[in-house]
Amino acid sequence: MPVEGLTIRRAEPEDSGALYEMFISPKLYANTLQLPYPSREAWRQRLSEPGDGTHNLVAVVDGRVVGMFGLHAFPRPRRQHAGAVGMSVHEEWQGKGVGTALMRAGLDLADNWLNLTRLELEVYTDNEPAIRLYERFGFEREGLLRRHAYRDGRFVDAYVMARLRAPAATGSP
Repeated sequence: MPVEGLTIRRAEPEDSGALYEMFISPKLYANTLQLPYPSREAWRQRLSEPGDGTHNLVAVVDGRVVGMFGLHAFPRPRRQHAGAVGMSVHEEWQGKGVGTALMRAGLDLADNWLNLTRLELEVYTDNEPAIRLYERFGFEREGLLRRHAYRDGRFVDAYVMARLRAPAATGSP
């Protein structure tokens, strides 16, 4: 069920404060590679200077940023068909369709505008809601990264997942 009043748009530098507030939540950063105690300045820089091939989208409800989707298209010639994705949803908005809307918008960008045929991501093996979401959108588990990251005093494993799409037709005979 779609979230009433939800819009997806490109992230702007002015969103840095809202994303900072979102990422101070221990529940949220525990499922990312972010460290606790983020700085406002780091978020401002991240959105002001995203880098080549980086596309950041935000989910907004009633003027409030409630989620973020990041897509990095790889610039190397032999990897230009691929990109990496990452996503986070404000802890108060998890399980309400925000992640689905962000994923749908991000995949539209990747498929219909950037012509990426391989999307990759990493997700902790204990983040079952995220894994279910990714699988609904065609991501498959390709491998296990043992002791991938250090979180809350211990090492945790992660899955490498990817979604493959057939290349777009050229429209030429």
